[in-house]
Amino acid sequence: MSTEPKEPLLPIFRRVIRLTEPFKKKFWLVSIMGLLIAPIAVLRPTLIKIMVDEYIVPKKIETLWIIALATIGAVFLEAFFSYWFSYQSKWLGQAIIRQLRLNVFQHLMRMHLSFFNRTPIGTLTTRTISDVETINNIFSQGLITIISDILTMLFVIVMMLWTSWKLTLVVLTVFPLLILSTYIFKEKVRASYEIVRTEISRMNAFLQERISGIHTIKIFRKEADEEAKFRTINRAYTQANLNSIFYYATFFPIIELISAISAGLMIWYGAGGVLKGEVTIGTLIAFPLYISMLYRPVRMLADKFNTLQMGLIVARRIFKVLDTDERIANKGTLIPEELTGDIILRDIQFSYTAGHPILKDLNLVIPYGKTTALVGTTGSGKTTLAALINRSYDIDDGLIMIGAHSINEYNLFGLRKRIGVVLQDVFLFRGSIMENILMSNPDISEQTVIEAAKDIGAHDFFERLPKGYDFEVMERGSNLSAGQRQLISFVRALITNPDILILDEATSSIDPNTEAIIQHAITKITEKRTSIVIAHRLGTIQKADQIVVLDQGRIIEKGTHQTLLADNNSRYKELYAHQLAPT
Repeated sequence: MSTEPKEPLLPIFRRVIRLTEPFKKKFWLVSIMGLLIAPIAVLRPTLIKIMVDEYIVPKKIETLWIIALATIGAVFLEAFFSYWFSYQSKWLGQAIIRQLRLNVFQHLMRMHLSFFNRTPIGTLTTRTISDVETINNIFSQGLITIISDILTMLFVIVMMLWTSWKLTLVVLTVFPLLILSTYIFKEKVRASYEIVRTEISRMNAFLQERISGIHTIKIFRKEADEEAKFRTINRAYTQANLNSIFYYATFFPIIELISAISAGLMIWYGAGGVLKGEVTIGTLIAFPLYISMLYRPVRMLADKFNTLQMGLIVARRIFKVLDTDERIANKGTLIPEELTGDIILRDIQFSYTAGHPILKDLNLVIPYGKTTALVGTTGSGKTTLAALINRSYDIDDGLIMIGAHSINEYNLFGLRKRIGVVLQDVFLFRGSIMENILMSNPDISEQTVIEAAKDIGAHDFFERLPKGYDFEVMERGSNLSAGQRQLISFVRALITNPDILILDEATSSIDPNTEAIIQHAITKITEKRTSIVIAHRLGTIQKADQIVVLDQGRIIEKGTHQTLLADNNSRYKELYAHQLAPT
């Protein structure tokens, strides 16, 4: 299993710290509170030593209540600071990841479509949800708590040396073993965690793709094959977690053993010291508390260092997404109230992947207010050509103009607002039919939607559904027919009153009755619009003002239905005759 190349984590750490900028005051307040916990924590064993040596042993019972109250106060103070620190550090972590999650989502919404063509959706889901959540641990369980724990250890060692430097040296003889064990554990868990994150990302991508494609899997009876593939992925993910569990299961008993040896050495030397008068009883009672306070942070430090490293590794992956700048450049300033003029394509070159051109030296004029149909075999470049007009992709070379301006001169969102698109594969979201048509557009009223639906004859279809326009659409519109989904998409495009209308196989999934309604609507709405119709079913485009035949990214024929049929050698006639041939 390959993992990501190792890169320095320090630059990533600095960048993670910059995430606290919007919450600067809270970050410093939590940091200061974390620093104060350290000296407060060592008060308790120190006060207990004083209580034993200066009050209990000398039998100063009458004033014992003073030191007892001080000890109780120290316990309550430590508890309050610990509670406040824990809550505020976790609040800070949640506030940071809330903003980071929003930043990642906004960035993805602006990414180039080609980015999604090559990046598994499951991987991006992992980055946006579980990976971002892991960064929370940097602040709630990592950075600040590590500093607090290290300071606590230093304060404990200083107090131990001040109390009895000889006993301290005896106790610390096993400390090198503790440091070595901690380092080995930290490195092993870090490596296993990288594999865990890789495997869970792989699993999410697999699940997202298979669940989305469950219909295809069932059609081809591939359930058993996919189960076998998932079993392999699941086993690898489980093994990665088991490796991590093994290191934890080994490390903590070793720490307990080292701690027990340290306590044993303390008792052995301390008891002798008491008998010789070199060690006080209070010191002997306080030292087990000191040892517990010393070893507990060390034991947790290894885990927290791993938490910090894990967070930084995940942060590197998230920042890699944020640093991927594959957005369509939006430098245009023109925001048209109306798109008029011919669409002119000159010497267009385009490829999704470098070295594999889809469109080659393409020249075309799409007349204003007319209907142009694009036909050709699958892969000829019809959908790609239409996608370039609303800048779903940017061309590699050439020029696309609408009227007197290059499409790059238009503001991207202003351009797309004036272009309506109806796709063959209609994507619907959970929500009502009305919500799916409006797409959260506050400028369009529900009455406008109803009028548009009436214009194309879809109103009666929607009204017959339970609750009408408030009918609840399931994910991807699974509870609607293909024709109903297409009608929603059609109304969705019409309500903006677009100047340019792109119909990409808009009637390919519609039953004959619904197709008649759509064809009537198309005839009506394309009279005063520049329309681009992509169709495999050539019988639907006979009335187009211009038919363009593409083959392997090049235009090979242009003309009307009648002129192309009149040419006995035309490719269009061949395609038309093939579709009309009896089966």
